[in-house]
Amino acid sequence: MSQLRLLPSRLGAQALRLLAPRDVQVFNWCSRSTGPPATFPSSKHGGGSSYMEEMYFAWLENPQSVHKIRGHHVAQLDPLGILDADLDSFVPSDLITTIDKLAFYDLREADLDKEFQLPTTTFIGGSEHTLSLREIIRRLESTYCQHIGLEFMFINDVEQCQWIRQKFETPGVMQFSSEEKRTLLARLVRSMRFEDFLARKWSSEKRFGLEGCEVMIPALKTIIDKSSEMGIENVILGMPHRGRLNVLANVIRKDLEQIFCQFDPKLEAADEGSGDVKYHLGMYHERINRVTNRNITLSLVANPSHLEAVDPVVQGKTKAEQFYRGDAQGRKVMSILVHGDAAFAGQGVVYETFHLSDLPSYTTNGTVHVVVNNQIGFTTDPRMARSSPYPTDVARVVNAPIFHVNADDPEAVMYVCSVAAEWRNTFNKDVVVDLVCYRRRGHNEMDEPMFTQPLMYKQIHRQVPVLKKYADKLIAEGTVTLQEFEEEIAKYDRICEEAYGRSKDKKILHIKHWLDSPWPGFFNVDGEPKSMTCPATGIPEDVLTHIGDVASSVPLEDFKIHTGLSRILRGRADMIKKRTVDWALAEYMAFGSLLKEGIHVRLSGQDVERGTFSHRHHVLHDQEVDRRTCVPMNHLWPDQAPYTVCNSSLSEYGVLGFELGYAMASPNALVLWEAQFGDFHNTAQCIIDQFISTGQAKWVRHNGIVLLLPHGMEGMGPEHSSARPERFLQMSNDDSDAYPAFTEDFEVCQLYDCNWIVVNCSTPASYFHVLRRQILLPFRKPLIIFTPKSLLRHPEAKSSFDQMVSGTSFQRVIPEDGAAARAPEQVQRLIFCTGKVYYDLVKERSSQGLEEQVAITRLEQISPFPFDLIKQEAEKYRGAELVWCQEEHKNMGYYDYISPRFMTILSRARPIWYVGRDPAAAPATGNRNTHLVSLKKFLDTAFNLQAFEGKTF
Repeated sequence: MSQLRLLPSRLGAQALRLLAPRDVQVFNWCSRSTGPPATFPSSKHGGGSSYMEEMYFAWLENPQSVHKIRGHHVAQLDPLGILDADLDSFVPSDLITTIDKLAFYDLREADLDKEFQLPTTTFIGGSEHTLSLREIIRRLESTYCQHIGLEFMFINDVEQCQWIRQKFETPGVMQFSSEEKRTLLARLVRSMRFEDFLARKWSSEKRFGLEGCEVMIPALKTIIDKSSEMGIENVILGMPHRGRLNVLANVIRKDLEQIFCQFDPKLEAADEGSGDVKYHLGMYHERINRVTNRNITLSLVANPSHLEAVDPVVQGKTKAEQFYRGDAQGRKVMSILVHGDAAFAGQGVVYETFHLSDLPSYTTNGTVHVVVNNQIGFTTDPRMARSSPYPTDVARVVNAPIFHVNADDPEAVMYVCSVAAEWRNTFNKDVVVDLVCYRRRGHNEMDEPMFTQPLMYKQIHRQVPVLKKYADKLIAEGTVTLQEFEEEIAKYDRICEEAYGRSKDKKILHIKHWLDSPWPGFFNVDGEPKSMTCPATGIPEDVLTHIGDVASSVPLEDFKIHTGLSRILRGRADMIKKRTVDWALAEYMAFGSLLKEGIHVRLSGQDVERGTFSHRHHVLHDQEVDRRTCVPMNHLWPDQAPYTVCNSSLSEYGVLGFELGYAMASPNALVLWEAQFGDFHNTAQCIIDQFISTGQAKWVRHNGIVLLLPHGMEGMGPEHSSARPERFLQMSNDDSDAYPAFTEDFEVCQLYDCNWIVVNCSTPASYFHVLRRQILLPFRKPLIIFTPKSLLRHPEAKSSFDQMVSGTSFQRVIPEDGAAARAPEQVQRLIFCTGKVYYDLVKERSSQGLEEQVAITRLEQISPFPFDLIKQEAEKYRGAELVWCQEEHKNMGYYDYISPRFMTILSRARPIWYVGRDPAAAPATGNRNTHLVSLKKFLDTAFNLQAFEGKTF
């Protein structure tokens, strides 16, 4: 065993202090008689130094040349006994697995009964200080080469390595009391009989059962029990579909009849939306932990079919819960993530999530990861699914210890899980439990695995279930009787049958009963908004002025800022004196005013502290003191809510998922994620598609996440231009063909019915108002904002205080307010547009002197479509030709969203021109009164549409 030539744990300077004298005897042996201890026999390479010293000085020369503890290579981890857990049958030659291996260390069989003095770095002796070599090998094999395989020697922290050694090497540590064994057996009964019950009642239904890894249920409960004992009050779980129903029933304690109702295809949902399959649903439950008799809150986050997509969402929700509780060290709130072996190794978001684990604004102070290692991914063998030895190797990048354990040894699993929970709550770091198990059925219950894994499944069919194995063991040792075991089974079967009977009485499904993140007090008792109104979003002028003063100053004394930043702050101060704001100041005032009202604001993303375009500067850096920073936004008022602004890692998928989870925790926070450039959201498309656009329809989950997506053709090339508005508009759920009824509360009702809100603001004031409206609405919807680049410093893109003071609100449509509006009957063309193209149109109109002939109306809110205001504008300019104008871009598909909605609200006899769409592309609508014109030609001809007559489709 590699333990026989133990490497000094105290590396670097600490090792030098321990072993600098060459004559120090680290590993001694002696006979039971008398005489001075002799040095441990040298290695087979000879030399006068001990093997210990030899390895130490080799490490000084080249750390990579020294072996680690590798008992996990030969540990008996596979319950099927047919696979090598690390994909390699090779056994390192220096591991003493047979007597003939002793020669590697210049030892003989006669040496097995000699006694050796144990080093302080091992705990195998317990209270003994010497052991025979035979006993040393036996104890090391018992610790490292049985049903538990440990990987931790890559951790570069002596205290942590010694902690793990002590937990596993100390003799007798895995002794369980009779009561603990009986509890474990009862939990196994519930886990297995739940799956058996579903298989009997719904034999032809997909349920992604847990058969083959039933031990996961007591494993999770052990982690929760130990964490509760150490002070944890709130556990947030994320997992894929395999075993989810079992976790809901036996860990979260979801009412069984509600689970069984999900199998009834005749029941209709009482809630709006599509709902989701039962093995994707989440749950929130507060209960008493029966082991610790303490309150515990458990939340299982709903998850789509994208197996690891929920990982960062869980971490974000956990971080938020810790934040709101003031739990900076993670002593009250923690997360557990369950993974499949193939997804854990194959999905990049796992790596992204791990790399958030120790970042100041993202850490959750440690997560317990449980891998359900089926040793197969759908039909793919491990050798085809990963290049690393283990599916868990990704965790090594953050120095997380990895505990492999044979899932057919329930007591070993429970011990490992208890240690994992204790590790997390002691060191506040991630830890991985690898449950090496099998999948008794196919990928789902209807799948035939023998097509692709015949030998494996022949062995699985012969495999005795873990419950029977463990029950037989306890019966044999007298811990339980056969009668008690059978009574435990009958008791749970009766519980299931009674719940099944009650489920037959249900007439309707309630998706809201599966909500994973309830917001107590925000909605009424029926889960509906308390009102359907939105107050004005303006604020008093003195508040605007105060925020502006702070934004243009440095609130700390003796704080040296960059000279270029001093110029920016002077420019802000000058704007405040003139009662105007640019984009950055408008954002500052929206954030600052919400902080004053007690609303926590969190802005996250790549380089958001300064801003990609160097416009924000929310974190000031002292030019003379390293790492000294100042966030003026946190110096506005003494009793304000906290403001968090944090540069993220270079990740979109993981970070957007994290912020989505953060926004799930409370409706009383403005949570924003900013892409460095708008098109960078495409690497987070899974979060957008599966969680943000559809989350409410599937899971009745409101979420107010805000996406800031810089957008526009600014000479940066095709990949830094379009935020792809067509994608968001295509996924908007408002009906293009339904002519709406314009009621008094039409605006708010339309927002309530949509799946998300898409805006493209043209003024700082609009940006200010839409951010504040996001919080003042009586419900929460995701908000997609296409933010500008050139407008950040455009001299015309400024707003007056008059557009932001009390009584003002967000304008979904900004109508023409110039000469054309005063004489609408003289207007020849009414141009609708959105975003920065407005400034190009105004400039061209002014240069041509067409202020009275051309009216320009801006859509600030694109979706849901402002039918009422568009109709109002079109009727005001009855004699004008209608034009929709957008930025020139072949694939910029406002057109496909806008066109059918214009035709719904306007008379089909009234043609409309579409400017900025490639004329070579035929209109999707088939409307023969539709004209397509390029933006450049439109501007070059001074809005002369007659030049394009005959180009209809």
